[in-house]
Amino acid sequence: MKTFVFGDRPVTMEQLLAVARGEQAAQLSTDPAWLARLQRGVDAVRAQLGAGELVYGVSTGVGDSCGNAVAPGLAAELQLNLLRFHGCGTGRMLTELESAMVVAARLASLVNGWSAIRPIILERLCELLNRRLLPVVPAEGSVGASGDLTPLSYLAATIVGEREVYWHGKIVPAAVGLAEAGLTPIALEAKEALSLMNGTSVMTALSCLAYEQSLRLARLCAVLTAMASDVTAGNRAHFDDRLFQAKPHAGQRTCARWIAADIGYDPAIRLQPRRLQDRYSIRCAPHVIGVLLDSAPFLRQLIETELNGANDNPLVDPETGDVLHGGNFYGGHVCLAMDLLKNTVANLADLLDRQLAILCNPAMDNGGLPANLVLRKGPDAVAHHGFKAMQIATSALTAEALKLTMPASAFSRSTEGHNQDKVSMGTIAARDCLRIVELTETVAAMHTLALCQAVDLRAQEGCGPRSRAVHAAVRRHVPVNDADRRMDFDIQRVLALLRANELPLGELS
Repeated sequence: MKTFVFGDRPVTMEQLLAVARGEQAAQLSTDPAWLARLQRGVDAVRAQLGAGELVYGVSTGVGDSCGNAVAPGLAAELQLNLLRFHGCGTGRMLTELESAMVVAARLASLVNGWSAIRPIILERLCELLNRRLLPVVPAEGSVGASGDLTPLSYLAATIVGEREVYWHGKIVPAAVGLAEAGLTPIALEAKEALSLMNGTSVMTALSCLAYEQSLRLARLCAVLTAMASDVTAGNRAHFDDRLFQAKPHAGQRTCARWIAADIGYDPAIRLQPRRLQDRYSIRCAPHVIGVLLDSAPFLRQLIETELNGANDNPLVDPETGDVLHGGNFYGGHVCLAMDLLKNTVANLADLLDRQLAILCNPAMDNGGLPANLVLRKGPDAVAHHGFKAMQIATSALTAEALKLTMPASAFSRSTEGHNQDKVSMGTIAARDCLRIVELTETVAAMHTLALCQAVDLRAQEGCGPRSRAVHAAVRRHVPVNDADRRMDFDIQRVLALLRANELPLGELS
């Protein structure tokens, strides 16, 4: 197995995903200079504690309780209590992949050497990833400033052998999982629980997943637009590159190029279109999908900067030993990224929902396709309804996705004795974004089924290379709908193909 070495260089989202999926092993750097940098931070905290200096969360209480002096002899107890009283998470549990992303993201931040945490703790994070011994983390309970204290407390608890973990496909007590893996709990020293908990690694981990999935969705939406253009006998010239040279947003132009290739458009071949201008959901698809593609580099910059940054408090300058009290735990940049991504992805759901409405309604000039894509012939055809309910369902899912686009950052609330009086809500934004991605993927799966039905109705006539390839891939798993039947299992099959990257979508380039 390939190995990614934490501490040698910044990590990209793709590298983090590879480690979280178990495709690469996690390993710590062995560079003596890097190890010495880590040790200087640990030594600085020990020296400050021994000298009776005030260090937040080490010799003081936390949050609004920072005025409480904590005697040196209570430093270890304070760290244990810190993770214990934050054990109040609620909601669904993060999946094993999401949990692995959180562990990897926390590791990527802590290896910077600003957090005064011993290498043995970082080694344990690598072992959790490599052995697939992962904390069970409730998704709810973070306001995204003071970082993700509550969800990250479940990671800290795993280190000391408390709460629960995923182990060999089951949820077991952490102490049991550690023992079966041949590991012993580690007692946390001064600042280490705070270093593990007081960061933005949950929201950042979920953001990486949402980002990756949204790019795949963008390519899928271009493919489905090409299919919609094919089956409605649309005007192929809507995707002529000269249009996009005239307003050269790079992502918009890339999307138009994808669609043009997918439908086999050749500007040298002049054809009289069946209609001069298609409706916006087909004609303007590059302009809708392109917004996501053009925002992607900015989103990547925000997410990867957060991923590789030291985002706890206080920080310890590894060169001077100075303790710096600040607010790097504030997740505003991640929240902005996710609030923006929420909007662009939900607009993809809306685009596909409108395309499906065209397919199902002959009054919208759908190229002569029958109402609701009913394929059945004969006198009993009037008793069948094809994709009527599917169109209603996509509308419901789209409405839910659009509803979730309200910016999470707009709901900052003063909390914790008004110490945390301005918070980011970045974790809520990331969770909302993942939900919007899930809804949009489902809308896309339903639209894929409808488009394949339309390809069958056309007997593939006028269909470009991408339509034929996607149709063939789907039909290997889902039969044509020639009579009313349940289609929920069909939707799940197409979703599985999408998420396993088994639909022929083409490259993201």
